[in-house]
Amino acid sequence: MKINIIDTGYFKLDGGAMFGVVPKNLWNKHNPADDKNLCSWAMRCLLIEDGDKLILIDTGLGDKQDDKFFGFYDLHGDATLISSIQKKGYNTTDITDVILTHLHFDHVGGAVKYNSDRSMLIPTFPNAIYWSNEQHWQWATNPNPREKASFLKENILPLKESGQLKFIDKGISPLNNIDFVHVDGHTEQMMLPVISYNDQKVIYVADLIPSSFHVPLPWIMSYDVRPLLTMQEKENILQKSAEEKYVLLFEHDPIYEAALVEKTEKGIKILERGDFINFI
Repeated sequence: MKINIIDTGYFKLDGGAMFGVVPKNLWNKHNPADDKNLCSWAMRCLLIEDGDKLILIDTGLGDKQDDKFFGFYDLHGDATLISSIQKKGYNTTDITDVILTHLHFDHVGGAVKYNSDRSMLIPTFPNAIYWSNEQHWQWATNPNPREKASFLKENILPLKESGQLKFIDKGISPLNNIDFVHVDGHTEQMMLPVISYNDQKVIYVADLIPSSFHVPLPWIMSYDVRPLLTMQEKENILQKSAEEKYVLLFEHDPIYEAALVEKTEKGIKILERGDFINFI
């Protein structure tokens, strides 16, 4: 097995929304805001080579939205989903499986693209099975008003229409060496892949712990639909990660790709953080 980091660029989100009730004079030390109170965030995906499988985890924003949409999020950086996959020596036709942790636009946008004459939307990876779960699919396709702007039909419905979408049952994994933790604080039934790599566990923590700055328990996003549940789920993951030395892999941290955590008298703290390659 080989685990590759796939950079898809950066975008900006409101610092207050990303850090919730944490005062700005605290979070601004970690990820300084611009004059619009916006902070830069990575959209870091994974590409896993495992036998005859080539598995992509999340897909970033994609490129099919209009300039007005991208203007809201100040998409920046040179990397894209496709260029980063190609740099690893692969093409879109090589991907066998796409795991979607959840269907918010910054995680699923790259899963769908326009065809050559822009007459219809089709899966970006024509030979891949796209994996979600039924509970989250129902939540995303019948969205509540709070999350409606994050669940864009053009990102989601073409996957079902293509026949390439399949659902993962809780507690059952269709893929070797990858298990899933299902969490409900950020959104209904978000799936966190837990990858068995040699004698290690790597957990891709998606939007449960979007960055290393979010390791302290109260540092929770305002986007979460059930923030107290997020805090409980995060505590469970961090405790297990400290006990069993899981490598935390961050989707949105603009600086640090991964970290190890440890138990201290003051709770779970970062032990070490940096590039993912240094932890495996």
